[in-house]
Amino acid sequence: MELTETDRQLIGALRDGLPLAERPYEALGNSLGLDEADVIDRMCGFVKRGMISRIGVVVDHAALGFDSNAMVVWNIPDEEVERVGAMFAGLSWVSLCYQRPRRLPDWPYNLFTMIHARDRTFVEDRVAVMATLPDVMVQPPAILHTTRRFKQTAACYGTPREG
Repeated sequence: MELTETDRQLIGALRDGLPLAERPYEALGNSLGLDEADVIDRMCGFVKRGMISRIGVVVDHAALGFDSNAMVVWNIPDEEVERVGAMFAGLSWVSLCYQRPRRLPDWPYNLFTMIHARDRTFVEDRVAVMATLPDVMVQPPAILHTTRRFKQTAACYGTPREG
């Protein structure tokens, strides 16, 4: 199915994210001359066509005072990584938890967790708790503290915009 000009305008508007409003789809529609229901219907169509897989939030942690962040990488036995990953993902202080293949011999880690904090002590204390959870048989993790921030943006597909 061919995209209409209105679809293209909506996709272009979505590149900047949803408006921070009580009714973001209504606000987005107002900026494009559409009603809220039309925006939602079009976005549902984008999902059905595989153009949108999910809608998520990009949080500026530093603006909220969380500037002592760390990616903590773990070397978990392959047969345990799914179970331990599910346990770690359920912890309130873990914002991301995902599995990646090891890159031996230099990189033995296969489970990645992100912790956002206001100070390094919080990160280190939480990692110590994670390493001593019952039935978590792990080698000591590596704590990779954030040293530089890059601009965070949502995924953007298609032709780059001017300007």
